[in-house]
Amino acid sequence: MFWDSVARFYDLFETAANYRCYTSLGKAVASEMESSDVVLECACGTGTITSCIAPAVRYVVAADLSTGMLRQAERKCRKYSNISFKRADMTALKCPDDHFDKVVAGNVIHLLDDPEAAVRELVRVCKPGGKVIIPTYINIGHRTHTSLSKIGLEFKSSFDVDSYKQFFADAGYENVSYFVIDGNCPCEVAVITK
Repeated sequence: MFWDSVARFYDLFETAANYRCYTSLGKAVASEMESSDVVLECACGTGTITSCIAPAVRYVVAADLSTGMLRQAERKCRKYSNISFKRADMTALKCPDDHFDKVVAGNVIHLLDDPEAAVRELVRVCKPGGKVIIPTYINIGHRTHTSLSKIGLEFKSSFDVDSYKQFFADAGYENVSYFVIDGNCPCEVAVITK
């Protein structure tokens, strides 16, 4: 699996290529959390966002399809006792409806064959009144995600600020707010309130 092969080097690459965005995103996502929250983070990767969420919430289930990424995340987050790590496919989660206070899926929607189905699944497992937080890389002006493509990432979708908003509107989501984390490869964060 591609992600297993790059897991050990992923943080180094992201930090070198996109430091400002990569180091700011977890803090921005954590600012959406409350101390009583039980959170599901899908596509947790190396645990960069997880390590920011954990101190802010009651419990985090950090999930990824890649065992290599999960190993890196466990190492990065070993000082936190309120995280469990699970191998899971975010398009077919094995958990009940309306289960989590917050659901996060960072920088993965643009990599999926069927991003709408993934969003439906994320919303399904979020409690009514909860939030689904979905950052994704976007193109702004001359800044694109081509540097990330160099390590072999295959982007299935390419969004800019407006097309990312349109993606959620077309999928029928009305209660969505957005903000952008700037960097060499900027990230737009969609926050769906269920």
